[in-house]
Amino acid sequence: MNYDIKDISLAPSGERKIAWVRDHMPLLRAMEKKYAGLPAKEKPLAGVKISLSVHMEAKTAYLVRVLTWAGAQMQAMGCNVLSTQDDVAAALAKGRTKGQDAKDHGGPAVGGVPVFAIHGESEKSYFKHAADCLSHRPNIIVDDGGDLTHMLHAVKPGLAKEMWGGCEETTTGVIRLKALEAEGLLKFPMVAVNDARCKHLFDNRYGTGQSVWDSILRNTNLIVASKTVVVAGYGWCGRGIAMRAAALGAAVIVTEIDAVKAMEARMDGYQVMPMEQAAPLGDIFLTATGCKDVITLAHMAKMKDGAILGNAGHFNVEIDMEGLSKKCVDRYPARAAIETFVLKNGKRVHVVAEGRLLNIAGADGHPAEIMDLSFAVQFHSVMYVMKNHAKLENKVYDVSNEIDDIVSRTRLAAWGVKIDRLTKEQEKYLSSWSV
Repeated sequence: MNYDIKDISLAPSGERKIAWVRDHMPLLRAMEKKYAGLPAKEKPLAGVKISLSVHMEAKTAYLVRVLTWAGAQMQAMGCNVLSTQDDVAAALAKGRTKGQDAKDHGGPAVGGVPVFAIHGESEKSYFKHAADCLSHRPNIIVDDGGDLTHMLHAVKPGLAKEMWGGCEETTTGVIRLKALEAEGLLKFPMVAVNDARCKHLFDNRYGTGQSVWDSILRNTNLIVASKTVVVAGYGWCGRGIAMRAAALGAAVIVTEIDAVKAMEARMDGYQVMPMEQAAPLGDIFLTATGCKDVITLAHMAKMKDGAILGNAGHFNVEIDMEGLSKKCVDRYPARAAIETFVLKNGKRVHVVAEGRLLNIAGADGHPAEIMDLSFAVQFHSVMYVMKNHAKLENKVYDVSNEIDDIVSRTRLAAWGVKIDRLTKEQEKYLSSWSV
């Protein structure tokens, strides 16, 4: 089978990771149960070719397997050069047999998938892998950040003509899609999975909020209480980061460009000010904007000696790493995922995970239960594209309320939680203008 990974012998370790998250992802597990045992011709995605570019770790691998059990012909890559877990890539490429020992809880047997991902690979290798991932001429893409979409528009437009559509996982990717749509350049329909209520309200807020601090805590081994944390951007990710920082005992400053979001942050109890004013005050700086040059060299020069910088946005452009690398007078590894840069004024800044997405490049990413929600939305969105592609236009589509409702009710049922339903009289009352 065609794949490009670090070492296939790492598969047993990756298999254990996939088995662990499977135990904590009841929504995907229900889909596995529904589809894995069906005859090949009855599988809903039988013959559908899907290319996926999402962080290559255990939760993603389990999604790939569930799509495979539903009949899809999968090819997969990572979406960040530091987020790939080589043992998970190996397990996905190798596939698994069922019941090797009494401790086997990984699900049914499944064949290997062409995987193109190596931790720490070069940018050249990464984009070659993007081309490899599209080599089977997919009908549908599952993208995280827009790299497959970009390649289909800028490098391989011929393949775009054969596309039914796709799904985009994250805020940055949706921003790029809407820019393509606004210019009339989008070549196929895309579903903005990131904007689903069951995605951004939980993944972006609770997932990012927890996983960012998991990365900071495990990589710095420092206390958060008593420190001042500066959060750049008060979207759903920023809200989650600020909320968890405050819960850990930090004083929180929010920087924003949106007046309404700034007002919300203020009413949530945080100080609000420009980055230039916040720079001398912060101990830890975390960006979550989707924009570039949020923290510049000028800001860094004003920071305390030993300030810690991390980025929770998809691309490594929110902190000016290029300028920092060129203008620093010294740099050295301080810890496994932290590099220290010495500025001309003698101050040091410590950067987590090279300024890349620190919660996955410097830790294990979002909790399994959170990704279960997001990936359940992805699965249903893939099914939506497959069923409706003939009548979809080259537009960015919202996830339907029906999908959000299915996912949320399934999650509540897994918790054993019941909720009320409207009576016929209540439905009539809410839909009527009369008293």
